[in-house]
Amino acid sequence: MIDLYDVTIIGGGPAGLYTAFYSGMRSLKTKLIEARNDLGGVVTHFYPEKTIYDLGGIPGIKGEALVSQLQTQAETFQPRIVKNQTIARMEKQTDGTFKLTSTNGDLHYTRRIILAVGSGTFEVNKLQLEEAADYEETSLFYAVRHPQQFTGKNVVISGGGNGALDWAAELAPICKQVTVVYRGEKFTHALEHNIERMNQYAVQVNFACEVTGLSGENGQLRRITVRDAADQTQQIEADALIVNHGFQFGLGELEQWGMAIENNGILVDQRMETSIKGIFAIGNAALYPQKLYLIAAGFVEGPTAVNSVKHDLDPDAPSQAMVSTHHHFFTEKA
Repeated sequence: MIDLYDVTIIGGGPAGLYTAFYSGMRSLKTKLIEARNDLGGVVTHFYPEKTIYDLGGIPGIKGEALVSQLQTQAETFQPRIVKNQTIARMEKQTDGTFKLTSTNGDLHYTRRIILAVGSGTFEVNKLQLEEAADYEETSLFYAVRHPQQFTGKNVVISGGGNGALDWAAELAPICKQVTVVYRGEKFTHALEHNIERMNQYAVQVNFACEVTGLSGENGQLRRITVRDAADQTQQIEADALIVNHGFQFGLGELEQWGMAIENNGILVDQRMETSIKGIFAIGNAALYPQKLYLIAAGFVEGPTAVNSVKHDLDPDAPSQAMVSTHHHFFTEKA
């Protein structure tokens, strides 16, 4: 017997998790599918220890704590949460429902789909040095998950974007020395706020330079070779190297579904519906005029998509969920 869900959310980042919660508020039978073995998306993988300041009513919260609270909230109405599955194929059935096939062969049946996949699959741009692999995850890192591990150490950060400067400011107070190596002659891809914040500390900045060599033993870095625009080289003492050269994003198999896509974003209308009826997109996956790329935006787009799904499945239902202070689930618990 086919286990048919009202809505299947693909993607377990912040937007997907909150959408699962709101879907429960609308009494929809909900499933959430996440490709990785943990939830939280890029927040979990790239800045769990960073403080997020731009959520309404929350002056500041660590990424890891935010994901934990979102997961607890998402589980309020007991959706089915599936991890470690990537959807490889989507087939629209003659009755308007969808069959989703994961890469491991599992089948998922659903009446509607909400895509909360962020920018899709992401891969870091790694340091292009043969010896780099010898130091990865011991003293060469592409993300900082535990800042305290750098306490008292000489740290070199390669990159000049917001991520690199943000980490420079975050680590400078606890490190022996932080050095930023950037191939540009000035910071042109970073917010002024991040530059000013970094400049509050004794961070050494080497402009017009790039990392060209690593040396150490048993996976532990000791020195980093840097070459400048004049082809002069110098060595910098380093216990750790953090590389922040950006990411490569892609929508993967979603590009074959037939949805209208522009600049790696899935075009949606005011209902958050894509060009395929019954499939919706939210968060960084969605693209529309005046798109706002904030976690908070996904917290609005998700409920909008859910309300659209609810209207499709039950046209006589209210246009949106009752606010939580009056929702029967919460008032009965009080």
